[in-house]
Amino acid sequence: MRSAHSSLTLSRIAACTLVAVAMLSACGSKDKPEAGPGAAGAKMPPPQVGVITTKFQQVALETELPARVEAIRTAEVRARVNGVVLKRLFTEGSMVKQGQSLFQIDPEPYQAQLSAAQASLGRAQANLTSTAATVERYKPLVEAQAVSKQEFTNAVAAQKQAEADVNSAKAQVRIARINYDYANVYAPISGRIGRALVTEGALVSAAEATQMALIQQTDNVYLNITQSAAELQRLRKDAGAKGIGSAVPVTVVLDDGTVMAQKGKLLFSDITVDPTSGQVTLRAQVANPDNALLPGQYVRVRLAQAELPSGILVPQQAVTRGGPNGDTVLVVGADNKPTPRTVKIGSQNGDDWVVTDGLKEGEKVMVDGFQKLQMLPPGTPVQPVAWTPVGAPAAPAAPAAGGAQAAGGAQAAAGPAATRQ
Repeated sequence: MRSAHSSLTLSRIAACTLVAVAMLSACGSKDKPEAGPGAAGAKMPPPQVGVITTKFQQVALETELPARVEAIRTAEVRARVNGVVLKRLFTEGSMVKQGQSLFQIDPEPYQAQLSAAQASLGRAQANLTSTAATVERYKPLVEAQAVSKQEFTNAVAAQKQAEADVNSAKAQVRIARINYDYANVYAPISGRIGRALVTEGALVSAAEATQMALIQQTDNVYLNITQSAAELQRLRKDAGAKGIGSAVPVTVVLDDGTVMAQKGKLLFSDITVDPTSGQVTLRAQVANPDNALLPGQYVRVRLAQAELPSGILVPQQAVTRGGPNGDTVLVVGADNKPTPRTVKIGSQNGDDWVVTDGLKEGEKVMVDGFQKLQMLPPGTPVQPVAWTPVGAPAAPAAPAAGGAQAAGGAQAAAGPAATRQ
């Protein structure tokens, strides 16, 4: 009896095992992807990457150089007479006009000197009137020999001396008036005035030319640029000794990387090299209506110093700089496989690098989609599409690829639904 029961139990276990194996096999066959182009597990299309097609063109070789801002006009307001400052007549940091009164120095001593000079002039003029009358009175008397010729000569000399005294007195009056006017300190130019360097009650001196304030015109500013002479020669050598004239635009870049909207212009390039630093000085001028640039400020400028007859422009994001093999780009070949290529960078041109060697015309250079290749083995084919810069209208998507992906997605969605049914 026990033997028959044991046999029945073993038979049931074997049957359950066979059922379980059959169910696992059925599940495995359902999960296995079906063959065919529309199956959910079909091979994924190659990743799309943005590319540009290279072309030769005449480009300007730009450089980015350090520069210091300098006011286009600067005037130091200094004392021209001695005295005590009575008033400050301007607001520090404000705009002032040429001829505007800035300081009032005590005018009393100069008013007294002017009055004394005017009195001396009056005395000299009275003396001239007297001597002139004497000469007129002596003229007929000399002819009648009532007065000696010596007396007449002395009278004429006295008249001329009186005329000289009048002229000297007039000059003294003029000097006294100038000094009196200098007691009121005026703005020599229009511009923005800084802080007052003297206060009310301070004693200023004409002999020491005490500086009282500083006025600077900053609606236009100079940019004093320095550049290595060796770098300048290299640029011109790369361009085949074809330089650019002085009338070239200059782009100003602030410390935080902001590019100013106003473009400047190069005024001149020095013809000598500083023997102590080996640098050449250049000067540019740029409009500064909002006073974004302050005198003494450090900025960087971009300017073209030579022209390359035949160069290729490549977006900066397409170039890997400073690698073990130098500067490199990824070139998509005819087989749609990206391959690294070493290139030679000439200079910067806006948001592009100027490639002077390493590329041919008509080649496709990758600009976007690098992150898609990180998880793929080298040599994986890609689907190149024309790269669209940021802010430009996007290129329309390819309908064939989109339709295939949509169909594949629909079939993939239908698969689980059919399984569930």
